[in-house]
Amino acid sequence: MSSSDSSTSAGPRLLGPAEVRSLAAALGVRPTKQRGQNFVIDPNTVRRIVRAAELSVGEHVLEIGPGLGSLTLALLAEGHPVTAVEIDPLLAQALPSTVATYAPGQAADLTVVEADAMDVGPEQIGTPTACVANLPYNVAVPVLLHLLQVSDSLRHGLVMVQSEVADRLAAPPGSRTYGVPSAKAAWYADVRRAGPIGRNVFWPAPNVDSGLVAFERRDPPATAATREETFAVIEAAFSQRRKTVRSALARWMPDRSRLDEVFAATGIDPRLRGEMLGITEFAALAGAGRTL
Repeated sequence: MSSSDSSTSAGPRLLGPAEVRSLAAALGVRPTKQRGQNFVIDPNTVRRIVRAAELSVGEHVLEIGPGLGSLTLALLAEGHPVTAVEIDPLLAQALPSTVATYAPGQAADLTVVEADAMDVGPEQIGTPTACVANLPYNVAVPVLLHLLQVSDSLRHGLVMVQSEVADRLAAPPGSRTYGVPSAKAAWYADVRRAGPIGRNVFWPAPNVDSGLVAFERRDPPATAATREETFAVIEAAFSQRRKTVRSALARWMPDRSRLDEVFAATGIDPRLRGEMLGITEFAALAGAGRTL
């Protein structure tokens, strides 16, 4: 037990730097940049994340990339059943043993799914209502968007990502960092920054700052278009950021006269840049494009 976690052996124990390195050494694991692995070694950080997630009592949590189990143990310690999706076979197979050692009373509340998070659906993960995770930095945005797409049960969550990615996900229209990730995430949920995370709580320490992003599911905007059709408009609008949205959307709708009809029907100013439009406007353009 580390000096940073003085809980008694009777209850769940969390992982400090010594425990993380010991577990990694026993498994012959070295964190890889390819999989975006940076293991949290500070018990106070994982406690903070669980608190900030604002989970209800006994809420079923989905965790992506549990690694050696630092955050997993913190979630189990607060009474939350965890479904953990881990792509690394070695880490996936070791996690139940780690939980049995550090939180024997909660071992039955852990389900490990050995899979790529980009491939999972309800048949593998069940119906968790919250996602709390230290997302692998190299795939954070596609993983989050995939989970929101395939799991209707996910109502809210708190994820740790690279600080720059956190800015992009939570950016409002008109801001410098607003772009495709911001607009697509807004289709599913209200997204906000929920605080910074220092580099020294990880092993190995990353070369970038980290941040927490909170999301709260809401209904997508009313539109005659599908999600895929709306996302096609978003991608076209940001393909040429410096151009007006009318110019950028020529890739989406080459017929200029029909495109002008779409703008007229929605009341959206075609002279604006795409970065000024919110998800409601993108959905309206997609809907008009489908019905006109």
